[in-house]
Amino acid sequence: MGKLTDETFAAGGAVETLDADAVNSRKERSLYAARVKVFPQAVTGTFRRLKWWIMAVTLGIYWVTPWIRWDRGPNAPDQAVLVDLANRRFYFAFIEIWPQEFYYVAGLLIMAGLGLFLVTSVVGRAWCGYTCPQTVWTDLYIAVEDFIEGDRNARMRLDKAPWGLDKIRKRVSVHALWILIAIATGGAWVFYFADAPSLAVDIATLQAPPVAYMTIAILTFTTYVFAGFMREQVCTYMCPWPRIQGAMLDEDSLIVTYNDWRGEQRSRHQKKAMREGRDVGDCVDCNACVAVCPMGIDIRDGQQLECITCALCIDACDNIMDKVGKPRGLISYSTLKDYNLHHATATTSGRDAARDEQRRVSVSHIARPRTLIYLSLWTLVGVAMLVTLLLRDRLDVNVLHERNPLFVTLADGSIRNTYAVKVLNMELEPRTFSVELQDLPGAVMWYAGAEDQRGTAFEVAVEPNRLRELRVFVTVPAGFQGVDDFAFVVTDQKAGETVRAAAQLHGPQP
Repeated sequence: MGKLTDETFAAGGAVETLDADAVNSRKERSLYAARVKVFPQAVTGTFRRLKWWIMAVTLGIYWVTPWIRWDRGPNAPDQAVLVDLANRRFYFAFIEIWPQEFYYVAGLLIMAGLGLFLVTSVVGRAWCGYTCPQTVWTDLYIAVEDFIEGDRNARMRLDKAPWGLDKIRKRVSVHALWILIAIATGGAWVFYFADAPSLAVDIATLQAPPVAYMTIAILTFTTYVFAGFMREQVCTYMCPWPRIQGAMLDEDSLIVTYNDWRGEQRSRHQKKAMREGRDVGDCVDCNACVAVCPMGIDIRDGQQLECITCALCIDACDNIMDKVGKPRGLISYSTLKDYNLHHATATTSGRDAARDEQRRVSVSHIARPRTLIYLSLWTLVGVAMLVTLLLRDRLDVNVLHERNPLFVTLADGSIRNTYAVKVLNMELEPRTFSVELQDLPGAVMWYAGAEDQRGTAFEVAVEPNRLRELRVFVTVPAGFQGVDDFAFVVTDQKAGETVRAAAQLHGPQP
């Protein structure tokens, strides 16, 4: 099996080609063919280091966040990020989202979608290549393989070797670590839905609810299978984004590109070919770009839906160009507009002239009308959410008219209607509210259990972060007919916050 060495290039000899096939080539893709295992080769470079840093940050955020504490006082949980399904509440630091405020979650989803459109229009599938959970966990699983089984060549030899003690030891070690990572993945997820320290103790002592164990089991299984066995197939066959991203790209979008105007014709014996007067490109046909690709494609075949824009092929190719004394950028981030410009220059003025004008990433690639529109919409939604969050009421009132019966005629001829008045205290301290009738002259009201408070207003105390439901009776003097509009006005006696809830009074038809 071929292996590139510094001595080979220093001697100026033929470049030995790595045994790496594009197993997911668009020419070979089939829904019915069995998966061909991909053995990505380790590579060093700017984009590989960036992927390591992003993996560390994203996994750190995922595993550490449930353990971060945030003091909200004695009447609320102290977990910084908590989805409290039992009390139908979502906590994020100082922010508390109630069920009726779900539009904030919808706003976050809209911002996430716009952010994805923005990133894709600028640098293609960077989300897929760097921060998608499938990519992050697959990278981690490959790192475990590389640590225990060795580099690409060693892993391929081990895969073909007959079963023996050494192969069993290595495979058991790899799969044991994979399962531990998968368990940690599922375990971390459930901690977002309950107090993490308490739930961890309950899980360890087998006291946790069955749903916790079921969730951990499902996420353990999916992580183990998707990152350990399916890998690139999840991106190719299960994820819809490769088939959608084309609508987000334009001729100014930066995508990983093989500059064939510079690389063709390929030759592994460049110096010999040049001595013979043949026109050869910079590509030494070493297959390094194919060997490092986690998706098993050859970027030299052009743009393919399998490409996740991880840019590892750029690192691999740049390393080869350094060794053979050629300028970097044979594979690079480039736009369709720049590619066409350089291709035209190479055709008319030669490959060297096109290489000299080859552009690097600049502000003009990023700041353009399409991306500015996405950024403006993203900012607009974010600012609107922030403003409404800062100005939102911490009191909510809901009034429901009792329909059976719609009204009751009392012995003295007066008309009584019954309402369910729900007062929600969204603060972390107890509050006392006054409930007042408006726009209903001569009416009297009271609530069940407080008949001695008959009048046009009464007071009610509501505990912190609680909803109090009152059965309120409203009566009007005899002679009332038809339907009349009025309102319950609920006011916080201390802060002065007021909410007006519209209602209707029903009586006999005239």
